[in-house]
Amino acid sequence: MFGFFKDKFNNLKQTVSNTAQMLVGNVVNSVEQEEEFSEFVLDDMEDLLISADLGVNYASELVDKLRNQNKIKPADVKNYLKEEFRKTLQDAGSNQINYQDGKLNIYFICGVNGVGKTTLIGKLAYKFKQENKRVIVAAGDTFRAAAEEQLDIWSKRAGADIVRRDKADPASVVYEAIQKAKNENYDVILVDTAGRLQNKFNLMEELAKIKSVIDKNAPESLRETMLVLDANTGQNGLQQAKVFLEAVNLTSVALTKLDGSAKGAIILAVAKEMKLPVKLVGVGEKMEDLKAFNSEEFIEALFG
Repeated sequence: MFGFFKDKFNNLKQTVSNTAQMLVGNVVNSVEQEEEFSEFVLDDMEDLLISADLGVNYASELVDKLRNQNKIKPADVKNYLKEEFRKTLQDAGSNQINYQDGKLNIYFICGVNGVGKTTLIGKLAYKFKQENKRVIVAAGDTFRAAAEEQLDIWSKRAGADIVRRDKADPASVVYEAIQKAKNENYDVILVDTAGRLQNKFNLMEELAKIKSVIDKNAPESLRETMLVLDANTGQNGLQQAKVFLEAVNLTSVALTKLDGSAKGAIILAVAKEMKLPVKLVGVGEKMEDLKAFNSEEFIEALFG
């Protein structure tokens, strides 16, 4: 596997410090001095977990497990949460990005406008180029000229090629990219897509059409259908995920703007509710600020 997928995330603890305070610090501080889990203590704990963007269902489930049991005491709450969160992330699947050497690898990137999708594609292109891979970007958001311009700039910075056709049918752009990649032996296609949630039906139709072009022309090459979420959207991210899950079969999540966010618990909420692993996190503006996500390191940073 590539070097960057193995990189140690050196400042992860600092990156998730606000989330750690909301999700772990506040809960532990309010609970661990108590003798027993009273209803009052449990209700308080549930409210804190919900306000940390863990989601109502997940927060309720965690607290319900503490009711009517004697083994776990309030003093053990930190270890209890650590093990529960670890299990949730493990159950969602591997954090490793799927890639096959010597073959064409397609990454279908989707998400609403404004989450940092274009930037993530540029940084991912750069990562693959650093590994000496031939990369082509398919500009599938063809109705926003600004989106294509921005993608063009990022592609050039990354040293990747781009297929773009203003106002063209997005599926035809992806078809062209696949043909070019096959004919000229590219390693990677990164497919950008529109994210206009206002007209949900049109968006879903468009995504399904692109997916069917990939399925028809390079079915064995689709490695990831990745949803990009902004870490600051919290529970709204779950609602977004459900829309895209209806349209295409998502395999993973990339989380942008994690640095400084207090809502990083969305990583756990998505893993629990959608059974989707986070594979990439964006933590800044620089090309190098896209990191491989490792659930074990994330847990250690949260509870460290």
